[in-house]
Amino acid sequence: MTLFTYCRLFHLLKVKGTKASVFQNVTEIKHGTGYYVHLKRCQGSVDNKGLQDRQKRQMVRGLPKQKPITGVKQVIVVASGKGGVGKSTTAVNLALGLMAIDQSKSVGLLDADVYGPSIPKLMNLKGHPELSDDNRMIPLINYGVPCMSMGFLVEDASPIVWRGLMVMSAIERLLRQVEWGSLDYLVVDMPPGTGDVQLSITQNIPIAGAVMVSTPQDVALLDARRGAEMFKKVNVPVLGLVQNMSVFQCPNCHHQTHIFGSNGARQLAETIRVRFLGDIPLHINIREMSDKGQPIVISSPDSSEAEAYRKVASAVIRSLNELNMI
Repeated sequence: MTLFTYCRLFHLLKVKGTKASVFQNVTEIKHGTGYYVHLKRCQGSVDNKGLQDRQKRQMVRGLPKQKPITGVKQVIVVASGKGGVGKSTTAVNLALGLMAIDQSKSVGLLDADVYGPSIPKLMNLKGHPELSDDNRMIPLINYGVPCMSMGFLVEDASPIVWRGLMVMSAIERLLRQVEWGSLDYLVVDMPPGTGDVQLSITQNIPIAGAVMVSTPQDVALLDARRGAEMFKKVNVPVLGLVQNMSVFQCPNCHHQTHIFGSNGARQLAETIRVRFLGDIPLHINIREMSDKGQPIVISSPDSSEAEAYRKVASAVIRSLNELNMI
């Protein structure tokens, strides 16, 4: 087997990106080593309704057909409208929580945050993925969870300075060129926001549902609602809302303080009519164990914090079962 490195991926994406593109209403003229684009001037007036009909037909033709990931039964995306709300930590502990609830289930973890991959640190994984005989990347495994991340292909301090097309090509390879084996669930840690990566993933693969993560703070809830509405527009069911950092309990006097507000995510879930999946406290153990690459569900399975993640995982399964019954 050979190792799949950042340079190899960059070369593949660069070759793919230099292939001839097809433009609407343009003619490409090759001159020497460069290309010059000659725009055709639209002549005459065009009926507005007819133009809209043609645009709709072109959009339908342009959308990729959804194709399941080989060997994966259900894909669960974990998303947030805003960064810094604990989405990646939630994704990791959700994956481990799903396995803890039913050890017969196999769960994989895909880090789709190309610019800021967190899964290698959270899952205590390092190294480049090997390649199988058919040139598929073999996931790195820890705690029984196969993982794939852009972080395995670059150095820790190396920035990913790519434009959108390169990122989309990388996402396509992370989706299609990985030897996942047989999985009951693939948990995808999405980048924050509602941009190209989200659209690319939702258009390319069938998704069982989305888990939205937010703190109770009003600013975070605004973006969480935008994220939930985005998934609804692309016909991805929203499985529910997780309220992260819901309350801080002093380790000395045990007084509870709602630093980011109280019940904001619960109220938002009621407003947009989705399931409230549960509260995750703001606890130092979660932070310390995450920094060590020892997720709380594994390192302290009997703690109340680990139980909170298992409750979220149980609620996610209930939402999935309800969708399958419809």
